[in-house]
Amino acid sequence: MRGEDKRQRAMLVVINPEQRIAQDHPLRRIRALADGALRELSPVFDQMYSAVGWPSLPPERLLKASLLMALYTVQQQIGRYWNRPVYKE
Repeated sequence: MRGEDKRQRAMLVVINPEQRIAQDHPLRRIRALADGALRELSPVFDQMYSAVGWPSLPPERLLKASLLMALYTVQQQIGRYWNRPVYKE
């Protein structure tokens, strides 16, 4: 069974992460592209998952997490490629 993408922002964090990341940071553009691609894949994911059983983690969340890990791995390997901080100072 395909799980839902529920966002829980206020449990342990006092500051909204959206406020901490600069508006012109490249991750915002990559996130928009990934969200669009995953929206197109949503019907495919619906067909792949059963309608019964325990809900799983949403495949969109898993794929976005994998993409983010890959981007940060590349960034660490080539050393501060973007030349800008992730968080506002």
